[in-house]
Amino acid sequence: MLAIVIPFYKLTFFEATLQSLANQTDKRFKVYIGDDASPEDCTSLLKQFEGQFDFTYHRFETNLGGTSLTQQWERCIALSEEEEWLMILGDDDLLGENVVEEFYKNKGLVDSENSNVLKFATVNIDDKGIVISKKYMHPLKENVATAYYRKFIWESRSSLSEYIFRRTSYIKHGFENYPLAWHADDRAWFDFSEGGNICCSNEAIIYFRLTNFNISGQTDNEQIKKQASKLFFYDLITKYLNLFTRKQQSDILFEFGILIKELDEISLKNIVLVTFKFLKRGSIYDLLRFWRRMYLAKFNFK
Repeated sequence: MLAIVIPFYKLTFFEATLQSLANQTDKRFKVYIGDDASPEDCTSLLKQFEGQFDFTYHRFETNLGGTSLTQQWERCIALSEEEEWLMILGDDDLLGENVVEEFYKNKGLVDSENSNVLKFATVNIDDKGIVISKKYMHPLKENVATAYYRKFIWESRSSLSEYIFRRTSYIKHGFENYPLAWHADDRAWFDFSEGGNICCSNEAIIYFRLTNFNISGQTDNEQIKKQASKLFFYDLITKYLNLFTRKQQSDILFEFGILIKELDEISLKNIVLVTFKFLKRGSIYDLLRFWRRMYLAKFNFK
């Protein structure tokens, strides 16, 4: 069975999200809605969908998403029962009508690959629901590092709503509490997949809404996003760097260097970390390039 968990806060696009659940061709799912002490009442809207799909609603008395979005995700998941599979759906995102159907069609592949994560194709939509991107498709199975690197070089995209994952892997690892939950989903797929494969269905689409209402579309939080990115890349370097190719490793190490430069965090600890990783790979030329960049940045040379 599949649990679809919705951390609710904004009413603006919520009706469209609920309608996409009502439109599912396969109703073998239950929805758990966790209201993060929102100032906007969604209960009258929910009444309109009674009997169209199975759901339960709970209002939390304190807002948690404002301080820790990942902890809000986790307390919403705690509302669910014993479903084997979980999906966290944004309150402004939409499911294509056959997403649940395709999940059950692909469950055999996921099990045969010993995978804990299933991903769907996606498109971006705007505040009017108009598609504003190409359809992002993926290999039927792909190593998590390869999947992330394609996103890193802008050949792909990824967001929380387009994944279904095993409850057991979530219980084992949980979500990393990065600021704004930025990269928390990227980190989760490395953890949940145990560094292995992610399976994918391209026959169903998740519609990710990109507007200035959500964190991805906002531009006034860039410094916080950079801080979260630095923490994520530090974790990639210390935990998962060996999953990448040599070229990919160099790109990740240099990206970490860019972040600590922009955040003015060029410290001995960070320099030693990257130095050790380059030396371990025998990449002396790249190490010298990295040192030069850090030296020029530290002493404000152009």
